[in-house]
Amino acid sequence: MCGVLGASIQNVTAADLDTIRKLFYESQIRGKHATGVTYYKDGSLVTIKEPTSAEEFIKLHDPADWVDGDTLTFIGHCRYSTSDLRYNQPIADDTLSLVHNGVISQELPDNWESLYGFKTETKNDSELLFHTLKEGHEPEYWEDASISAIWLTDTGSISYNRNGKRPLWIYQSARRIILASTEDVLKRSGITSGVYKVSFEGNDLQP
Repeated sequence: MCGVLGASIQNVTAADLDTIRKLFYESQIRGKHATGVTYYKDGSLVTIKEPTSAEEFIKLHDPADWVDGDTLTFIGHCRYSTSDLRYNQPIADDTLSLVHNGVISQELPDNWESLYGFKTETKNDSELLFHTLKEGHEPEYWEDASISAIWLTDTGSISYNRNGKRPLWIYQSARRIILASTEDVLKRSGITSGVYKVSFEGNDLQP
């Protein structure tokens, strides 16, 4: 069980930044072993990962520093580790960043390249989904996987997907789009209306 979160907010206010801080804090209920973020700023993706809880992460990394002009676009991850404390999320390069909750494969990492054709740098099976997206496939490529995922590209656009085996909820208005793993996380962050469960399909966030 991990927490994924993300947002695209225009005309960012101090209240918005406070909501994002709360969103990280409330998401840590789904994992305190590591926290990470990728945000879009000055035409680039910036990724930060720390082996600490979201509460401590937000003390170290202020969301106010992630704002690009008057826009804030980011994805985040709160990790609950069942094995290795390495290979935290987001999984990212210069053009794509992914946060994922679920299981893509339970095969041994040493077998991934021969089974799936992807040469991976980590032993985190979410990297298989990352490479799938890089090659232009949809998450449905993994028919037996469990997926709740949000990804951010170097154009500043966010997409998201769930397949019914993991939760993902969204709040959307003319100015703000905010995603979190559960309805409770959004509501405890102060978003008490306009919240609904993401349908089983991919979507693009371009407010």
